[in-house]
Amino acid sequence: MSPNHLLAAVLDDSGMSRAGLAQRVNDLAATSGLALRYDHTSVGRWLKGQRPRSRSIELVCAVLSERLGREITPQDVDLDTRTDGPPGTTLPAFVERAPALWTSDHRHAATAQETPAVTGMAAIAPVWEWENPPHDLDTSHFGIGRVGTEDLEMLRGARTHYERMYQQAGGLAAKPRVTRFLAETVAPAVRGHYPDRIGRELFRAAGGLVAIAGICSYDSDQQGLAQRYYHQALRMAKASGDHAFGGYVIALLVTQAMHLRDYRQVIAFAEAGIRTAGPHLSPALATDLYAMQAKAFARMKQPGSARASLSRAEDSNGRIRRTEEPPETGYVQPGRVEAQAAEALLSLGDHRPAMRYAEEAVGTRTHARGKVHRLATMTSLAIACRDLDHAVVAADATLDAAQGMESKRLADRLHGIHHELAHHTDVPTVREVAERVETVLSMPI
Repeated sequence: MSPNHLLAAVLDDSGMSRAGLAQRVNDLAATSGLALRYDHTSVGRWLKGQRPRSRSIELVCAVLSERLGREITPQDVDLDTRTDGPPGTTLPAFVERAPALWTSDHRHAATAQETPAVTGMAAIAPVWEWENPPHDLDTSHFGIGRVGTEDLEMLRGARTHYERMYQQAGGLAAKPRVTRFLAETVAPAVRGHYPDRIGRELFRAAGGLVAIAGICSYDSDQQGLAQRYYHQALRMAKASGDHAFGGYVIALLVTQAMHLRDYRQVIAFAEAGIRTAGPHLSPALATDLYAMQAKAFARMKQPGSARASLSRAEDSNGRIRRTEEPPETGYVQPGRVEAQAAEALLSLGDHRPAMRYAEEAVGTRTHARGKVHRLATMTSLAIACRDLDHAVVAADATLDAAQGMESKRLADRLHGIHHELAHHTDVPTVREVAERVETVLSMPI
């Protein structure tokens, strides 16, 4: 079952509690001679995706309609028993359903915060749908408020703004601002009035913002929510017809699969991104997808495949021309492929070549977030090489670079460093930096 974000959003608009809705449904049923005993836990089950009986659905809609002063249909709250198959596949259905997630997340609704990550076919299906027909022949929409080119420019500028905020301050700090923008600005736009030409550009621009919301959710360790945002962004990529953008979203799913240690999915999704983007695959995106494959093969202890993927990544890296790249691939900055190579070789136990890559990565200028990850990798390598003096210097630099950021993923890196340092705290300088890591990790985020 998937959380019912539409019902959550409408219930939130009504101002009723779960218990309040349940009691009103019971009272309305009693006027028709029905004895229902719903309570707040019943409503909680509906919000998690369980459907009440058909007669109860009518009562729920009637109660919400009266409360809000407008007609609420089963479709409005995702309780239409006539719909079969996965919701939101068709573009009109997607346009109506997708903003409910943004609103629920912005309001910190439990249905959004507790969204579980799906596995198996449910995780693969959105990628398969992106790769295969049918394609959207017409993305026009008839709604309130005309969407024009100035709106598209504003959305593109917002994506850049929130991406930089994430890179400098972390996903925990940026996420509330992104979701508010989605709920208050992007939702009215995608439900507005626009022809097909504008529609395709709108889904491309809005999809970039949805992807940023997914990145911030991933960085906040809300993996189910991040996955839902990524799937939405992939659906928007399909509507836009932009294969390169779809490949970028696939790269985000690959990164998440890597974090979740689903290495076979890393390899499969990366192949899907490379295959489907085809001639539209930018060198920067190819670099990242091949590098992620290399890391996955290395974790699976397949050195031949890992090195082959690294070679492809380095070849693609040499072909990057920043002025020809889409804006989203700006994260593939100079030194990134070297940092990824260092991590892959560290997993394979090839410490000396890994250190050369790590030093090159650290010596290359990047954004604040990338710098932390590169320094953390160098710290781990120095410890693996038993170069404790180097490890202490790198760990100190990692902590300095991480100041001011709120990120669960960066906190994970610091936990890993602390665990590695803990084996060498008999050395005074190591003990001092380990204590400094403890102090940083004790701060609430």
